[in-house]
Amino acid sequence: MSVQNVLNLIKEKNIEWVDFRFVGLSGKAQHISLPATEVDEETFVNGVAFDGSSIPGFRGIEQSDMVMMPDTETAYIDPFTAHPTLIIMSNIHTPDGDRYDRDPRSIAQKAEEYLQTTGIGTQAFFAPESEFFIFDDVRYENGMNKSYFEVDSEEAGWNTGRKEEGGNLAYKVPVKGGYVPVAPIDSQQDIRSEMCNKLADAGLRIERHHHEVATAGQAEINFRFDSLTKTADNLLKYKYIVANTAREYGKVATFMPKPLFGDNGSGMHVHMSIFNEGEPLFYEKGAYANLSELAIHYIGGILYHAPALIALTNPSTNSFKRLVPGYEAPVNLVFSKGNRSAAVRIPIAAVTPKGCRIEFRTPDSTANPYLAFAAMLMAGLDGIKKKIDPRALGYGPFDTNIYEMSDAEKSEIRSVPGTLEEALDALAADSEFLTEGGVFTQDFIDNYIELKRGEAKQVAIRIHPHEYNLYFDC
Repeated sequence: MSVQNVLNLIKEKNIEWVDFRFVGLSGKAQHISLPATEVDEETFVNGVAFDGSSIPGFRGIEQSDMVMMPDTETAYIDPFTAHPTLIIMSNIHTPDGDRYDRDPRSIAQKAEEYLQTTGIGTQAFFAPESEFFIFDDVRYENGMNKSYFEVDSEEAGWNTGRKEEGGNLAYKVPVKGGYVPVAPIDSQQDIRSEMCNKLADAGLRIERHHHEVATAGQAEINFRFDSLTKTADNLLKYKYIVANTAREYGKVATFMPKPLFGDNGSGMHVHMSIFNEGEPLFYEKGAYANLSELAIHYIGGILYHAPALIALTNPSTNSFKRLVPGYEAPVNLVFSKGNRSAAVRIPIAAVTPKGCRIEFRTPDSTANPYLAFAAMLMAGLDGIKKKIDPRALGYGPFDTNIYEMSDAEKSEIRSVPGTLEEALDALAADSEFLTEGGVFTQDFIDNYIELKRGEAKQVAIRIHPHEYNLYFDC
């Protein structure tokens, strides 16, 4: 969409406000709204100024002036605002006009540009399966003398005996019993359909939606794959629309990977493939899972660099409440066809040459998608360039249920880091693959590690309620 087309859209739809957005290191969207009457061609040339020092990990106060440079291709109408509003994503530039090295969206674009310089392919496609919970009530508090959280859902398995409903209507979702039941057990068909309708109006191609495994409103909506940066843009749009549609229904949505103890967490399985001038590069008929050697080497790069990758794909302390060996999360650094106990799965049902892809199942939605997708692409490309063979390194293929293997057998399988701190240590030790082509800078990586270590420390020094169970009477 050209600048002129955006200006025409503002007039045709009687837009009152233009909401310019960018993304910080955490992956959360930030925004500044301008009256539509103040938006003209100059706005798209000069950008929109903001204070970078107020965004964690961006700039010091002595260099705080930053500029949002709008990307007109991302424009869509906000489905929630009372006053007609047009949303446009932006890249971050310095006042001198240079692309800012700590801007996650620019990093994603540099990863796509780097792919084209390698001669391997021309386009990388991504498709995330981002799961979430829909709750009716969320309460939490952390203080000197108090620390707790409490969530509730009218469909939760723990509410079979609740009397506050004015007559309990039963049909609750059992723990680990929520995968694709029909109504009345699935009570959230309409809210998910409404989310999908709004997503479609905003430009996403919706493929399906359903209830997920966990009790208390776990859900998944799948949208069509696209190129790396566009998919990251779409994921931010997806999270915005899911959260605000839930709010319209008097509910709250969260993409937190492990909000409940004892039931499935929410992951973000990421499907990936590389094309060259429209031709798929991951397909080879008759090979293992119909995968080409190039795809096998891409998998090798993902699994070899996985400990460092996870600092970017699972970047929260809560991520590692989901990544626990022996439970549902894919912590085993192996690959397999159709096997959901492996970190890398190759879908084999109803797959065409153009649909041939790999699925990295470890990530979750606390990841900044621009950084996570860029890092995954860089790891895979490193595997292709160096011909990293996962078979020779003991990464599979494993076509058995790893969860049912003996402890001795599992001891031979490499696993993901056990904490955020371990993942950050791995990233500090293995980051050269990210800095190839100047995609990530060492300054960005060092700054990111420092920021995330600070988050981990905040959690580590706080008293956990379960410690009272363990130690109060010691």
